[in-house]
Amino acid sequence: METYNAEVFRAAGLPDAFAQDNHSYSTAGVVRGLHYQLHEPQGKLVRCTKGRIFDVAVDIRCDSPSFGQWFGTELSAENGHMLWIPPKFAHGFSVLSEDAEVVYKCTTLWHQPSDRSLLWNDPELAIDWRVASPSLSPKDASAPGLREAEVFTS
Repeated sequence: METYNAEVFRAAGLPDAFAQDNHSYSTAGVVRGLHYQLHEPQGKLVRCTKGRIFDVAVDIRCDSPSFGQWFGTELSAENGHMLWIPPKFAHGFSVLSEDAEVVYKCTTLWHQPSDRSLLWNDPELAIDWRVASPSLSPKDASAPGLREAEVFTS
């Protein structure tokens, strides 16, 4: 499986260069996110290399007509699909299988001072994470909702 080709990406309007690769391991029912960087926004190309996840992107650009709307899709080792998360979108996923490994390419380096989270179960977003009893990190469980969060103004 070819997972990166600069010419193909460029022709599709995607970045053809990335600054960082991340690899995440999680177990069944884990919800990670919704994460973003306020001052050094990252575009992310996400794929699942083991198991199955439900991957989600949320538009958090307040001047966008799709502000607060989300898109989700299943990524798995079997289907080989990838999801492009543009900069200035929040990103998260839930683990649908016994465990999962997620690999993602980032357009900028991680910038801890601008690291932010959006509340995973904000009623305004109404994301169906497809897990009955989610397991969350303390950071994700206490994140602000969309109306209280710092979002992108331009």
